[in-house]
Amino acid sequence: MMAGRGSTAAVGGPARHIPVMLSEVLQALQPKSGEIIVDGTFGAGGYSEAVLKQADCKIIAIDRDEEAFRLSGQLADKYSGRLIAVLGRFSEMEAFAASEGFTAVDGVMLDLGVSSMQLDESERGFSFAKDGPLDMRMGVEGQTASDIINTLSEEELARIIAVFGEERRARAIARAIVARRGDKPILRTSELADIVAKVIGRKRDETKHPATRTFQAIRLYLNEELEDLAKGLAAAERLLRTGGRLVVVTFHSLEDRIAKRFFASRSAPGPRASRHLPEISDGGRAPSFRLLNRRPLEPSQEEVRRNPRARSARLRAGERTEAPAHPLDFDALGVPQMTHRM
Repeated sequence: MMAGRGSTAAVGGPARHIPVMLSEVLQALQPKSGEIIVDGTFGAGGYSEAVLKQADCKIIAIDRDEEAFRLSGQLADKYSGRLIAVLGRFSEMEAFAASEGFTAVDGVMLDLGVSSMQLDESERGFSFAKDGPLDMRMGVEGQTASDIINTLSEEELARIIAVFGEERRARAIARAIVARRGDKPILRTSELADIVAKVIGRKRDETKHPATRTFQAIRLYLNEELEDLAKGLAAAERLLRTGGRLVVVTFHSLEDRIAKRFFASRSAPGPRASRHLPEISDGGRAPSFRLLNRRPLEPSQEEVRRNPRARSARLRAGERTEAPAHPLDFDALGVPQMTHRM
């Protein structure tokens, strides 16, 4: 099963949504009354509701998923005037904040990856655990995963699976996909999972499904998630006021690598040789963030036991300094230069 955000229950459902590393996120964010917080990945609303309970603040709740947008409307009704629901990408948070009259915010939280709601709905096509249409779209517009699988060349598919899935058998998988679609289009998640499993095989003691990396690759490419992450981090950097906090929870190495490089390039490298000299970060610019944790925080063993989907989560956080925001450099952050353009 691919890692997902939180548990399977949503706001308003029979059980409460329990997001990953909730206490650690709240500790890093430290919301206070009167503040404006951006929840860039609302999902089922677990983080937003916890923040609203902890402090008398306002939240701009953003999500690309229409179901998440519907749920955010429910929470907005519950916390009248304190939650602003927005349907869109978190990389556009500056425009959303400006439309509500905010030129700066006090906190931004990003819980990346696929939500448990999306994973558990077979018709969304995100998971191979339940058969469904090969969709994988975060929103409702644009090409589907099936379109990509059935139209891109073997070379393009191999590169996507290798780069976004870090899959060593990418070329063999792409070859098998092209061979199978020659007979009939590949339209179901079970069909793609079966193709990949036959190429890779499966060991008896292996816990991860052999199609995990391929499904991840297609999803990341289709939804332009890594490019959106880099843009979102840069947007948060520009939008946060001095002392504002950015909290990012990642679920796989590609996301975490981008978050790690972002914070590393924008934070002070260490103690200054002299207190009279300014600290300089990578690229010769003054640091725009002070790291809140030098190493990423990981979920406790107890949390992983309760929610196995939390096992790969990593939390990184920083506090905004007075320095100007740095320019966005995709290459420096390690964003693959082959985002979806069909």
